[in-house]
Amino acid sequence: MTAGPEASVTKVTAGPDASVADVTAGPDASVKNGVAAGRFVAAALFAACLYALSTPCSKVLLANVAPNMMAALLYLGAGLGMAALTGVRSVVRRRPGHEAPLECADAPYVVAMVLLDVAAPILLMAGLASAAPENVSLLNNFEIVATAVIAFLAFSERVAPRTWAGIAVITVSCVLLSLEGAAALSFSSGSLLVLGACVCWGVENNCTSRLSEKDPAQVVVVKGLGSGAGALAVALLAGDALPALSDAMAALVLGFVAYGLSIFFYVYAQRGLGAARTSAYYAVNPFVGALLSLVLFRTVPGPAFLLALVLMALGAWLVTPHEDQT
Repeated sequence: MTAGPEASVTKVTAGPDASVADVTAGPDASVKNGVAAGRFVAAALFAACLYALSTPCSKVLLANVAPNMMAALLYLGAGLGMAALTGVRSVVRRRPGHEAPLECADAPYVVAMVLLDVAAPILLMAGLASAAPENVSLLNNFEIVATAVIAFLAFSERVAPRTWAGIAVITVSCVLLSLEGAAALSFSSGSLLVLGACVCWGVENNCTSRLSEKDPAQVVVVKGLGSGAGALAVALLAGDALPALSDAMAALVLGFVAYGLSIFFYVYAQRGLGAARTSAYYAVNPFVGALLSLVLFRTVPGPAFLLALVLMALGAWLVTPHEDQT
């Protein structure tokens, strides 16, 4: 990212952003920076589309799988799938990779990442069990708010006024989606659980950003297996029954695609964009997820949902970097 008052979100100190943002002399350097930036943006958008599959598909599987067990299977699918993919890739390449492995110095961020990824999907699945999937899809955008605010407070990422405006609009949209009804002043418990998950992921995104220079596949394997094992322990302690084999396999495959591959491309995007900015591009996923939910469950959206949708789109547009901000 480029420095300056018009930057949407940028770091005060040098870091992963510098690989894309630093403008060096000469036209060749500008072209290379542009190509690199485009690759990171494409990775963030692809990660968003993959993750968009998780909410509507999980809602279907939750009919037969307990929420805690569902959270465990999703992350175990991510870890096991990426471990298998990494093994195949190493055999095909037959030469050492150039990615930096995780080190002992990364332990605090790894531990925080795993623990937060145990809590977040459990909260999300519990909320999804009682909330409309299209609402949950849009509420996932609150992750942008949490990620940007935490990046600003804890890691000194600068947040421009335009981004703060987008954060405010997204927050208003989330409030509308969380109300029990048009005349209610109380909030839906399911929506509050989803917002809690978004806060956990907001903190986790910033921890993962500190690992963005490490091998993305290794990060996903550690995240998936560690968080999946933790969530499985919670599920078993809570007395959740093991699901049927077909349901378990479906959840594992969904976890590999919607979590494993999505996290892989998300971590890669953070390498060049930073935590807050990657989260901004990732903002397309709730809209894809909401559309899939409306089609899959044949839901007719009400006025409150449509208003929240418009506000969410406006907020996502405000926080998404534009040409004069990149």
